[in-house]
Amino acid sequence: MNRENWLIQIINAALKGGEEILEVYNSDFVVETKDDKSPLTEADKRAHIAIMNALKATKLPVLSEEGKKMDYSERKDWKQFWMVDPLDGTKEFVKRNGEFTVNIALIEDGKATMGVIYVPVSKDLYFADKLAYKIEGFSDPTVSINNLLGRADQLPIAQTRSNYVVVGSRSHMSEETEAFINEQKSTHSEVDILSKGSSLKLCMVAEGKADAYPRFAPTMEWDTAAGQAIANASGAKVINWDTKELMEYNKENLLNSWFLVSRD
Repeated sequence: MNRENWLIQIINAALKGGEEILEVYNSDFVVETKDDKSPLTEADKRAHIAIMNALKATKLPVLSEEGKKMDYSERKDWKQFWMVDPLDGTKEFVKRNGEFTVNIALIEDGKATMGVIYVPVSKDLYFADKLAYKIEGFSDPTVSINNLLGRADQLPIAQTRSNYVVVGSRSHMSEETEAFINEQKSTHSEVDILSKGSSLKLCMVAEGKADAYPRFAPTMEWDTAAGQAIANASGAKVINWDTKELMEYNKENLLNSWFLVSRD
């Protein structure tokens, strides 16, 4: 299976995951609490199963947030695998604000090289492999490269604004993030804050609607992998705040370091 087919497979997988999520979203769902105190719903579980089934044809291993906990010894030698967050932004899902996503990324030798982010409520689709694209309102069950690229806008999309935009989280805002925003205010004449949930924050920089996304708070690898692939392919960078290098994946500890997404 070539890369074009892989891209089609993960887009289809994301769409199937999105269908399962919406069925639960439009019902009276129950919220559970995981061991780390984060919320879990039936949508997370159903999307995970749908995505895992859809990815079987690729014959690549999968590391999913909702999958079994996998020892580093089992995955450390993987050269290629899928990194999946079946429902990124469960807090946003519970709030019913629509700002949650399905994230699927291809990890190759520790780098996020291909990615899909699908927004089930708006049906916006972001995808990337070398170049990054967005399609608004996409739900076509017969995905092909031709009908994708024929409808897609390449990222970043030209902007007419003159202000500097920092994208932040609706659910998380650390003191360090506030300090970063204040620092930008000292060097830019107009600084605005764009609030978004889930991996949409990375998409905003990739799309050009924001200039920077500082994340000085905990995240996991599956939260950022697809977004990094899309941001990188759009010409932005996702930099580890400690090493000043591109973020890496499939570490022994799957917790991310602080990072900054920007075009600077």
